[in-house]
Amino acid sequence: MCMPSTVVHLALAGLIAAALLGHAFDWRALAIVLALVVIPDLDAFGGLIVPGGHRALLHTLLVPVGLAALVYFDTSVRSSSWLADRLGGHGPRVAWVGILAIGFAGIGPDLFGAGANIFYPVHDQFYAFNGKLELSTQRGLVQTFVDLAPDATDGGGTAVGSTQEVHISSGVDPVRGPEPATVDRVFPIARSGTKLLLVLTSIVVVGIRLVETRLAETDPAK
Repeated sequence: MCMPSTVVHLALAGLIAAALLGHAFDWRALAIVLALVVIPDLDAFGGLIVPGGHRALLHTLLVPVGLAALVYFDTSVRSSSWLADRLGGHGPRVAWVGILAIGFAGIGPDLFGAGANIFYPVHDQFYAFNGKLELSTQRGLVQTFVDLAPDATDGGGTAVGSTQEVHISSGVDPVRGPEPATVDRVFPIARSGTKLLLVLTSIVVVGIRLVETRLAETDPAK
């Protein structure tokens, strides 16, 4: 299965930042969003300590939900927002866009791929949503992303095992347990043409936004 690399996660996050940051978009805000999106992939290192921890420890939806609760408390409950004080008036917007990017660019591509343990540790189970969505003149609207039938062979949202049963390979931790001397550590960049196109598109779009932002700062009339 073609698993998305960290480069692909960052590319998708860059597009989200370019689309949603608005006037807050600049190098600093972009760097914050990209840094937040890298967080889920750091559990590849956690897997060295907790067997099966890769795609579980930080791929849980508790991460963005917890961050969202903190941002809400900071911006809506406290009398003075720490984010606004530290990052200026755009701080809260950058934080919300970063949280959205964690969910859709950090966790989402893995959930719709090899799978992620999205309710860990409350519920220790990896889920993988792989399937199709199409319109057929004979069968109508056909989708198999959430087809939980046990005999489904064409994708289907499926529980694939717990951390005790599932090990998702990474360049950091290729195999569960002791590694053979000949172990192959693979650090993917783009494992399909579609993913490479996403990366290239993000580079162009984000680059254009950065140039536009710089021009606006030097000549507000443009």
